[in-house]
Amino acid sequence: MKTPAFRTGRRALPLLLAGCTGQEITANPRGAERFLPWSDAAPEYRIASGDRLRVQYLLTPELNDVALVAPDGQVALRAAGRVEVAGRSLSEAEAAITRASRRYLTNPVVTLGIEEAAGSVVLVGGMVRSPGQHPLPARRGALEAVIRAGGFTDEARLNEVVLIRRGPGDLPMLRTLDLRGFVAGTAPEDVPLAAGDIVYVPRSRIAEVNLWIDQYVNRLIPFSRSFSYSINRIPTVGGAF
Repeated sequence: MKTPAFRTGRRALPLLLAGCTGQEITANPRGAERFLPWSDAAPEYRIASGDRLRVQYLLTPELNDVALVAPDGQVALRAAGRVEVAGRSLSEAEAAITRASRRYLTNPVVTLGIEEAAGSVVLVGGMVRSPGQHPLPARRGALEAVIRAGGFTDEARLNEVVLIRRGPGDLPMLRTLDLRGFVAGTAPEDVPLAAGDIVYVPRSRIAEVNLWIDQYVNRLIPFSRSFSYSINRIPTVGGAF
């Protein structure tokens, strides 16, 4: 006796899913040409709102300032007025402050430093418990950034964490990190982060399969889970399960 066609189709579904869960689902990068080759060289620091700057005048030290970068990206100085500094490197901001100071001083010699990098943050997203911007008080690794973001969720894929960084010419660089292997001691050391880095934790292969089931099976087939389970137990020809 032939098995009805609808039973054969239903039985093929768990076999297909079993095949999926037995395989490793890996990332398939698209548009890779938009990313520069990765470089481990530390990028030049960019000033951000919330940073506290130390401005020193060699010839007129009485005008030295410690000033906070405002939310609009400007810093207010006694000898230079308001100067746009956010997004600039230290050398670029130093040059801008020197130019602005010439309105009040003759041949000012300016030295600029970071008193406090409070505006230094990284963006952590994906399968973490508290996604969003998180402080980067020093050069910490990607794993510590994830911990600051509340740690991994149960759906996280630890072996292909994505790291995106601003490269030369403000073009992005991208690489993946095996944080599972790093914890286990089988992968290279964690990568120190830089201000402005983006860390993205993708879904695990099991979570991807579960999401696929929910989107393309449970929402399309008008049966309950209990009924679907009973369908999976339909015997084949000969009575075997």
